[in-house]
Amino acid sequence: MMKNPALQDLRAALAVAQHRNFRAASSELALSPSALSHLIAQLEARLKLRLFHRTTRSVSVTPAGERFLAKVRPSVLALQEAFLTAHDDTDGEPTGRLRINASSGAVRLGLLPLIAEYQRLYPRVVVEVTTEDHLIDLVEEGGDLGVRTADLVPKDMVAVPFTGEIRLAVVGAASYFSAHARPRTPADLGAHDCVRLRSARGVMHPWEFTRKGKELEVEVKGTLVLDDDDLKVSAARLGCGLAYVVERSVVDDLKSGALVQVLKEWMPTYPPLCLYYPGHRLVPATVRKFVDLAKRRR
Repeated sequence: MMKNPALQDLRAALAVAQHRNFRAASSELALSPSALSHLIAQLEARLKLRLFHRTTRSVSVTPAGERFLAKVRPSVLALQEAFLTAHDDTDGEPTGRLRINASSGAVRLGLLPLIAEYQRLYPRVVVEVTTEDHLIDLVEEGGDLGVRTADLVPKDMVAVPFTGEIRLAVVGAASYFSAHARPRTPADLGAHDCVRLRSARGVMHPWEFTRKGKELEVEVKGTLVLDDDDLKVSAARLGCGLAYVVERSVVDDLKSGALVQVLKEWMPTYPPLCLYYPGHRLVPATVRKFVDLAKRRR
């Protein structure tokens, strides 16, 4: 009778399947590449099943390997969760570091309040946030959690939404509208001074709209060009023109009347912000507690 593979063996196979690279998987698992290769070879021998095709340049999962790993992945994750829950129950409050990689927009739109609450609950954890607008490999670059909109989360990651859908807004100060008629359609923006956003690469972003299934982009004009979303809001408050922003970033301004929203029925929505992390490796208590808190705050 075949001896059942150990949890470590299955975790190793799942790591290789994710990375398609023995060196990257061995780094995550704290094994040498040769030790990992030997472990996988032993697992394949016990299973009497080839899980991977290996060449000097690449690693790919065999069809049989895909089927086997798809079946065992939920059980491996469940066992890991059971072990970690037992560990959390006995060890109490988490300590150490929590490294989060997020876009700058994600930090402004919901991550900071979550971090603040987390630190009140778990003051012995040091939270390190790195803001980058491009996706990184969490495993390769040493991150614990990533934060992006749901459509940008890599498919091999566990995603946990912690906001609702993201809605855009066109806003202007009351003082601006005292001198300008409110636009009724996106085409009316041609008669308005719009605060424009330039990317780090020098590209001007068009304003996107949608209504009744119809989508359109408008190249707006204006005498003020900025490269930061917070500055756009500040400029709109000062009456410099109309700004195209995330609605939740100006909720207080809209309630107070500092800003007025227009073209509301034309505004698109985007997927919610998600925390994400590798699902095949052990999830430390620092990450688990943060994810649990995000789930409760939804």
